[in-house]
Amino acid sequence: MPPNGPGGPPGGRSAPPDGPAVPPRPTRAPGAAPPVPDGSSFMTWLRTPRPDAAPGVWRFGHRPRPAEEPEEIPTRQLLSGALIAFLVGWLIWSLLQNGYLGTWWWVPFDLIIPDAWRGGDSDLGETGTFIVYQGYELLVALAIMVGVARLGRWGEVWRRFVAPRFRRPEPQTAHRDPQDDPAQWNELRAAGAVDAAERLAAEARSGLMRDVDHARILRAWQGVRTGRHSLATFSSTVLRDGAAACLHPSGERDLPARLARHDLVTGQVRLGTTVDDTRNPYAYRGTGLGLEPDLLGTSLVAVGPAGSGKTGTVVRPLAESLCLHALAGRAAVVVVGAAGAGLGPADAYDVVVRIGNQDSEYDLDLYGGTADPDEAAAVLAEALVGDLADPHPGSDTRRSTTVLAQLLGPFRAVHGRFPSVPELRQLLDGAPGPFAALRQGLQDSGQESLLRELDARERQMGQPGDVGGVLADRVALLDRPAFASFFDTSGATRPFTLKALDHPVRVRIDLPERGHADASRMLARLVLAQFSASVAVREDRSLFACLVLDDATGVVTPEGVRGIQRLRSGNAGVVLTLRTLDDVARPLRGPLLGATGCRMALSGVTPWDGQDFAEVWGKEWTEARDVTDRQIIAETPAGKAVHMLRRVITGKAPTARAVTVRQVERERWSASELAHGVPAGHAVLSLTDVKGEHAPPLLVDLRG
Repeated sequence: MPPNGPGGPPGGRSAPPDGPAVPPRPTRAPGAAPPVPDGSSFMTWLRTPRPDAAPGVWRFGHRPRPAEEPEEIPTRQLLSGALIAFLVGWLIWSLLQNGYLGTWWWVPFDLIIPDAWRGGDSDLGETGTFIVYQGYELLVALAIMVGVARLGRWGEVWRRFVAPRFRRPEPQTAHRDPQDDPAQWNELRAAGAVDAAERLAAEARSGLMRDVDHARILRAWQGVRTGRHSLATFSSTVLRDGAAACLHPSGERDLPARLARHDLVTGQVRLGTTVDDTRNPYAYRGTGLGLEPDLLGTSLVAVGPAGSGKTGTVVRPLAESLCLHALAGRAAVVVVGAAGAGLGPADAYDVVVRIGNQDSEYDLDLYGGTADPDEAAAVLAEALVGDLADPHPGSDTRRSTTVLAQLLGPFRAVHGRFPSVPELRQLLDGAPGPFAALRQGLQDSGQESLLRELDARERQMGQPGDVGGVLADRVALLDRPAFASFFDTSGATRPFTLKALDHPVRVRIDLPERGHADASRMLARLVLAQFSASVAVREDRSLFACLVLDDATGVVTPEGVRGIQRLRSGNAGVVLTLRTLDDVARPLRGPLLGATGCRMALSGVTPWDGQDFAEVWGKEWTEARDVTDRQIIAETPAGKAVHMLRRVITGKAPTARAVTVRQVERERWSASELAHGVPAGHAVLSLTDVKGEHAPPLLVDLRG
C-alpha cells in the first residue's frame, strides 16, 4: 500500500474518479543500479564506547560520574560572592591609585628597579620608563585580581556558566586504535581466519550487517574458542554467507518490530531513566536503566496494580530482548501470559501455543516430555495441587506425587505412553473399567512391582484423607470441551515440551484466562515446574534460559520458590509479575523476595506490599540534621530597639539557629514512601547480578 493511501499518488492528491490512478514517480532512472547501502550508522553504533559501569546502568555511550556528589555552592551564593570579590578588588585598586593607602606598594619597585631606569631622564627614555612603570602597576593589578578571584571562586563561575557555552559537543564515536576496533574482527585475525575477518569487515562497511548478525557471529566464534566448533567450518561458513552466517534455525535475522531500545553488544535492553533524585546514589542519577541476562539470571519479581505498566514497560521489552538474544544464539525464552496480553506478535516467536484455541498449531505436553513416571508425577502434582500445599517453605506435594506415580507408571508400562486428561481423570476417580483393564494388562506382561503400586492405590482410595479426589477435581478443570484437542498423548498433535530449552528457541504460551482462570493458573504452575526441572538437566548451560510469567497469581508455591532458588546455578532465571503480594501466601512472601535478586515495586503498591519491600531492602546509615530556632532576648535598650526594627521589617522575632548533625539508621524506602511517594509511570527497583554485585533501590522513570 502506498504511504498516501490506496492507489494514491505522491503528494496525497486523489486520482480523477473516472480515470486510472497516477503511478508513483520512480526513485531512480531506468536501468540504474540501486543505491549502495550505507553502513555508517552500524559502524557508529558498533564503535560507540561502552565503559564498565555499575549493575543496571545503560552502558551505550555512558559517561561515568563520581561515586559521591561533589559539594556545589548554590548559584545565588556563588554569583553574589564573585561580584562582591570583584567590587572589593576594584575598591582596593582605586584606593591604591588615588593614594589613599599611601605609597608603600611602590617599595618593591624601588628595591628592584635600578636608579638609572627611574625618572623622565632615565637611560630607557620616556617610552621605556612609561613601560616600566605601567608594567609594575599591571603586575600589582594582576596580583590583586588573582587574590580576589580565589576569594570569589571565579574559576568555578567560569566552569559552571561560561565554559559550557563555548564547549563543542563531543562526537559519540571516539577514534579507536585499529587494534581495538571491533569492526576489524581482530580476534579472528589473530586466530588465522584473516579472510573471514575481511569478509565480515566489508559486510559491516557496506551496511549488510545488523546488530543481531554481529551478536550471532560472536556467539558462534565463542563456540570455536571453546572447542564446540572447528575454525575451518566457521571460516568456510562466513566466507560463503557473510553477515548471514550461522543463522538461527528459523532463518530470521531480526524481529518484525522493536518497541524498546536494545544494545546487543552489552546484551542490555533500556527500560527507562534513573531519576535525578537525592534518594538515588549520585552515580546513577540521570543515567539510563538497562537490564541484561546477568541480572535476569538472579530472577526478577515486579509488583504493581493493574494499569501500572507491568506488561507494557517491563514484560514486553524484556521478552523482546530475550527474543533478540535467541536469534543471536544466546538464549532460550518462554513467555507465558493471557491471550491478547500484548506480549509481541506471533511472528516474533518460533512456537506459539494457544491453549483453548482450536487453530493453535502447537500443543502443550502435560508431562514435560519426560519418560520417567516419577518425574512426570512430581511436575504434574506441583501443577495440580501445588497451591493447596502448606504454604510454609518446608512443605511439599509428596503425597500427591506418590498418588500420581502409582497410576502413571502402570499406565505407561501397559500402553507405552502416559494417560490423556480423560483417562487420568477416570483413574483418579477410581472408575472400575479402566482399573480392571490396567490390572489385566499388567498381569499379562508380568509387571509384579507395578501391580503392587496399583493395589496400593486401590486400598488408599477408600480411606479418609486420600488426595486422589482432590487431584481428580483439579484434572477435571482440564477435561473441558475447550481443551478437548489439547494435551494429547497419542502423537496426533505437535506438543511443545520444555526439553527444547537446549536450543535457542522463542516460545509464547497463551493461557485461556477468560472463562478458565483456575485452569490458567494451573497451567502456569505446570510451565514453571517443567521449566525448573528442564534447566536443571541441560547439557549446554552456556545458553541462558528465561521464563517470563506475565501474571504469576497462584503460581508461587513452596516448591516453586525452591525451584527459583536453583535457577541461578543453571544459567536461567524467571520474570514474575504480580498485582499485589497478597496473591502470595504470607509465609512465602519473604522467601520469594529473598530468592529473586531483582525486585521492583511499581507506582500504586499498597502500604502492606511496601512494608514487605521495605523489610527486604533493609536500612542504611544516613546523616540527619536537626535544626532548632531559639528566640534571642535583648537586654539593653539599643538591642531591644534593633530587635523591634527587625520584627517590623521581617515580621518575625529575632532567632538564633542551632544545627545538630548525627548519624542515624533509617529505611532505604519506607512503606509510606513506596505507597504514596512513587509518581505514576515510575518504579523503585533493586538489582543483583549473578556475580553478586548489587545496586540499591533506585527510583526509575519507566517512560523515559
